[in-house]
Amino acid sequence: MPSTQETVQANAENRYQVTVADLPLSCPMPGMSLWNSHPKVYLPVEATGEAKCPYCGALYLMAAADRPESAR
Repeated sequence: MPSTQETVQANAENRYQVTVADLPLSCPMPGMSLWNSHPKVYLPVEATGEAKCPYCGALYLMAAADRPESAR
């Protein structure tokens, strides 16, 4: 039976703002449609406050309040 949970299109945007609630961060993120996307890859956004997906080029930015001190 198909899931009734609504998904968003994977890789539809170039920039995503994320929070600590999204960790561990992967691209595509949970809740994104996966049938037409690239393989899941985990991104180390917590180190610098930003990470770029090597497959689709999407940029993930930690919310200002969640960024490490060195990246503020």
